[in-house]
Order: sequence, then C-alpha cells, then structure tokens
Amino acid sequence: MINQPIRAAHVQVPNGELQIDAYLAEPTGEGPFPGVVVIQEIFGVNSHIRDVTERIAKAGYIAIAPAIYQRQAPGFEVGYTEADIELGRKYKDQTTANELLSDIQATLNYLKTLPNLQPKFGAIGFCFGGHVVYLAATLPDIQATACFYGGAIATMIPGGGAATITRTKDIQGVLYGFFGTEDPLIPNEQVDQIETELQNHQIPHQIFRYKADHGFFCDQRSTYNAEAAQDAWIQVKGLFDQQLRG
Repeated sequence: MINQPIRAAHVQVPNGELQIDAYLAEPTGEGPFPGVVVIQEIFGVNSHIRDVTERIAKAGYIAIAPAIYQRQAPGFEVGYTEADIELGRKYKDQTTANELLSDIQATLNYLKTLPNLQPKFGAIGFCFGGHVVYLAATLPDIQATACFYGGAIATMIPGGGAATITRTKDIQGVLYGFFGTEDPLIPNEQVDQIETELQNHQIPHQIFRYKADHGFFCDQRSTYNAEAAQDAWIQVKGLFDQQLRG
C-alpha cells in the first residue's frame, strides 16, 4: 500500500452555515480506504501540510486537511518567518475547543459521504495541530491519533477552561505522541505529565522522544531533523496500518 497513485483537490466541508476549506487527497485505486484527518500547524494548510496529506494518501488512506482557522482567517497560509509565527499564534488564540471539535467532526462526516471510504478514522496533527488532535482523540470516531509536538496540552485548552490533559480519560483509541527533547516550547516535564496521564487512564499509547527541536518533522523548517522524521513516519504508518486496516 505504498506510493499508490492519488488525486488531490480543494474541497469544502459543510458545518452548519460554515463552509470549511479543506485539502483532500485520496488513492485512485480500488478501495475502500480508511480516512485520516490532518491538522495543520499555526501556519495554515500550507505546502507542508498538503505534502503530508498526499503522503498519507499514497500510503493507502483518504486524507483530508481542514482549515482550522476558517472562522478567523479564511484562506490563511504562511511560511515560517517570525512575522508568520506571530500571525499564526494570533489566530490560534481565537480558536475554541468546542469549535475545533465541531469542525473535525464535520470533516469526519464529510469523509463518510465519500464512496471509496472504509469507515475507520485516524488523525495526525503538528504543533498546535498536535494539541488539537489530542483533543480530537476524544471523538468516538477516532481510532488512532498521531500527536506531533502538541504544545501546552498540559497547561491550557483553546478558548479557556481546564487544560486539555484533563480530557485524557475520554480518549477513545490508540495515541502516539512524538516530541523533541530539545524543544524549547514543550518542557520535557510536560511530556512526562502527558505520558503519566495516559498510563493512569490506561489509554493505549506510545510516546516517542527524539533528540530534536520543535517542528522536527517539517522539512521546510530550520529545525527539521531527517533521522527523527524518518523514524516518526515509520511509527505513524505502523499505527494507522494496525488500527485502521481490516
């Protein structure tokens, strides 16, 4: 199921009156195929996120990346400059957990309408998207979650309230976490807290720690770490293959 021919398109996901822009990539071969929701960093559904979405499709999944800033900044897509970071964080701070979960559920519902879908679902997210998929792991449809350097899981929740880590008990499936031990944005102690909480609630999980910085999976960032990224990708494919196939 590697390097399948794919097709990709920009689509819109309905969520009530809101139309969410999304990037959809799916294998062209005979299915059905499980679905994977891809959640962006603070930089929008940019070329890196589209590339990840396509890589997942080539591995035999219907992958979709919804724009989680649709309410704040439709069409938002930037790079990795300091100004881009500042702007991305501004929009991140305007999101709420309830709206994010609603938009992801709407995305799952959209996938369910596709004729080639096998109704098993995973999620993968990076940076703020890593935090968001930790939240989304509580949705009943999500059976496998890959959380890449999700910041502030232990200390906050979008929109305010008890930190996202307090929802660990509600996680439905298997969760893999990928963190860099040299990440200045996520203290190692917070990663330990996440792992302890997953253990305490007997959530099936693995936590992978790499000698790497924040954003190590993104080959467009100065903090890219090829060795860590390659290993993490192997783990992600293993997670999805084990939990979503069959």
